[in-house]
Amino acid sequence: MKIKSILVSQPEPELKNSPYNQLVKKWKVKVDFRPFIHVEGKTSREIRKQKIDLSKFTAIILTSRNSVDHFFRIAEEMRYPIPNALKYFCLSEAVAFYLQKYVVYRKRKIYVGGRTFNELSEIIAKYDEENYLLPASNVLSPKIEEKLDELEIRWTKGVFYNTVVSDLSDLKNVYYDVLVFFSPSGIESLFKNFPDFKQNQTRIAVFGKNTVKAAIDSGLRVDIEAPLAKIPSMSKALDLYIEKTNKSKS
Repeated sequence: MKIKSILVSQPEPELKNSPYNQLVKKWKVKVDFRPFIHVEGKTSREIRKQKIDLSKFTAIILTSRNSVDHFFRIAEEMRYPIPNALKYFCLSEAVAFYLQKYVVYRKRKIYVGGRTFNELSEIIAKYDEENYLLPASNVLSPKIEEKLDELEIRWTKGVFYNTVVSDLSDLKNVYYDVLVFFSPSGIESLFKNFPDFKQNQTRIAVFGKNTVKAAIDSGLRVDIEAPLAKIPSMSKALDLYIEKTNKSKS
């Protein structure tokens, strides 16, 4: 079957000329965006109940834009003046770049990993004298915690926000040729909203090994996967799949 419609389980990109818009123009496909999950921030009172004192930490580990937003939100609620000497260890360049929303980039000590937490952990290991705070979601990957424990550094996890399943009931009778997922929580949301979901001819696209595993464990057939060698992004994976599928069916 040709690909005519795609549902991406994330918010619509702010960029007008995003890679997804390029897919629309190139292949004349319909691409919709709908977050399957959303985050709800913890209050400063709930953070204090976790016995977290921001003044005790000399470094922050930031794994996503959400972790950036909610760390600075809590700091503001607690009226904590963030010291200039605080070190920021960011999972990716995208997360590091997002920091500019809150700090003057060139005046801060910012360290950036690659695409995986293992790459970031190699940098963290070089600064084993720091006391690290990991502001995270309630569904943090256990592999991250295991890796930090292996480093034998001082670190504390703080649940600064919860990842919550979104209500998708209005999509009950809507069909898409491709469903795109970026996290295990997105897969969970699919089956919580539609417990009787049958894949049939729907193609499932997933980003990341953890999402692949969650999809397979849920009985889904994974048709499109990223990142892979020479396929660094989901938009690229979709582009190649549509090219192969739509041309072969023409």
